[in-house]
Amino acid sequence: MLLVACAGDTHLTFLDPQGPIAHQQRWHFYWVLAVMAVLVAGPIFVLLPYWAWRYRYGNKSSTYKPNWDFSRLLEIMAWGGPIIIVAILGFFVWHDSHKLDPYKPIVSKQAPLRVEVIGYDWKWLFIYPDQGIASIGTLAMPVGRPVSLHITSATVMQSLFIPALGSQIYAMGGMVSQLNLEASKPGKSLGENTMYNGNGFHQQKFTALAMSPADFKAWVIKVGATGIVLDAQTLKLIARRSTRSDLIAALPKATSMRGNVYFTGVGKTLFPAVVKATMDGTKTLPNTVFASASAATTPAKRNSGAVTEPSQ
Repeated sequence: MLLVACAGDTHLTFLDPQGPIAHQQRWHFYWVLAVMAVLVAGPIFVLLPYWAWRYRYGNKSSTYKPNWDFSRLLEIMAWGGPIIIVAILGFFVWHDSHKLDPYKPIVSKQAPLRVEVIGYDWKWLFIYPDQGIASIGTLAMPVGRPVSLHITSATVMQSLFIPALGSQIYAMGGMVSQLNLEASKPGKSLGENTMYNGNGFHQQKFTALAMSPADFKAWVIKVGATGIVLDAQTLKLIARRSTRSDLIAALPKATSMRGNVYFTGVGKTLFPAVVKATMDGTKTLPNTVFASASAATTPAKRNSGAVTEPSQ
């Protein structure tokens, strides 16, 4: 637990929760740990010294029963203890599994921010369909507003995990999984893929950046004004088996901030088109997916890639 203090400015674990989901998961962990300590570790550490002393070699008062084969008391203890432990842990697991269901929307007065996530080798593409932008390397979100993630994979099975915000969910090709999160305070949290998927697995990380609503609005405007147009050619580069740094090197017109890449002119049909193409086993997307982006973006925006993130 002391190692949590070594995280610097990036939050790494649910023991240092940055949102309500991770906060509840931390208490779930404490409860399970307490039950195991009281019902498992406690009896072992108490009874082990007692039995060692009671039946030590030099104790002449102990009863010697070489033909012993059954003890009702020991049978009750041997079976009753595990039954009680499983029943108590089962109650907590069942209760919190339903309470913290990743598909369950977070109750809030604000409408959730929709984010569509596509897992590539070895990078995550975060699409904001209502804002028409996308990013690689940063999942930005406003503080106090639920975020509804719809997640898929364009390649092999992957796993999206932001420990400090809570929950982990798998991403599978041709399928869509969901995850609902919320950040309760500004800051940076580590996000990663926890499912091994090749040589660049260890570099498939991102930053979940929680900011004030005003800063998030400014971030959206900046990305929309200066991001790279996400056209068919750019998406082919993203779909290659490459790390984020390789992608940046393949986009000479892109200037990234802290290793991130930002895109504009992203249509709402991109995510479902990728899901369908992956399910059908094809790599080609319909031209209509990029038609709206090309028409809505000026040549000046195509050649610009500099994005400045708001100060925290």
